[in-house]
Amino acid sequence: MDILLQQIINGLVLGSIYALVALGYTMVYGILGLINFAHGDLVMVGAMVALTVLQALFGSVVPVPLALVAATLAAMLVCMTLGVTIERVAYRPLRRAPRLAPLITAIGVSILLQYAAALVWSKRYIALPEMLKPSQFTFGEASVTTLQLFIFVLAWGLMAALLWFIKNTRLGKAMRATEQNAEVAGLMGVDINRIVALTFLLGSALGAIAGVMIVLYYGLGHYYMGFMLGLKAFTAAVLGGIGKIHGAMLGGLLLGLIESLASGYIGDLTNGVFGSNYRDVFAFLVLVVVLIFRPSGLVGETSGERA
Repeated sequence: MDILLQQIINGLVLGSIYALVALGYTMVYGILGLINFAHGDLVMVGAMVALTVLQALFGSVVPVPLALVAATLAAMLVCMTLGVTIERVAYRPLRRAPRLAPLITAIGVSILLQYAAALVWSKRYIALPEMLKPSQFTFGEASVTTLQLFIFVLAWGLMAALLWFIKNTRLGKAMRATEQNAEVAGLMGVDINRIVALTFLLGSALGAIAGVMIVLYYGLGHYYMGFMLGLKAFTAAVLGGIGKIHGAMLGGLLLGLIESLASGYIGDLTNGVFGSNYRDVFAFLVLVVVLIFRPSGLVGETSGERA
């Protein structure tokens, strides 16, 4: 039971990060019908920028909380700039092209970001300076740290703020109108290019914060870390119902729980045969099952093609 409780705690934290990254996929897909496979690598860039800032400020007179804020702001600025630039340069010219063209372009942008990061930060793992000493609370043999609580609360606070923004602000209503029918929204005065740019801006900002969370949680960064993270976040978006904000949140949480329970609890029951080394297998097994039995996702709606 203690193992089960510990894995649930780990899964809630991991799932919160997945959900935050999955929002970038689901918002872009909802507006453009495009799967932005470069989003995971944007998260990687945010993580590496944050690591660079934290290493530069480590040991200086700057307090640790202020250094974390500076690293997060720097990561957000770089990722938002990259996200809007990618949309403007790579995706906007292909908006009316066949769907295969922007998909291949997204994969190309992903590879470009990976190797650009390798040139800037090299291909070695970069460690987080030992600047955080989170407290730990125990429940029997299970434990939770203040860092895990911080990540969970911040992630869901950001997601709640995004939901409020989309439902209650003028720009949020314009985003929903564009998702429903971009051509009609344009005829009613909505600046489609502005809304698409805003979507990439918000998704990139959330991705940057998720990258900082990953660095703090695991203590490492690597130029290739965004590839697997992006695939898992995409799996979470599909699981919940890609194009649905609350679906991405639900899918991320469920995927984190499934992955943690499968790698820890099931691994213990099988004496390590199906342990942490197989956690990725369980994540993508979920994707296959969902695509076979519920391709619209848990909260998605099955609809025919519009004429």
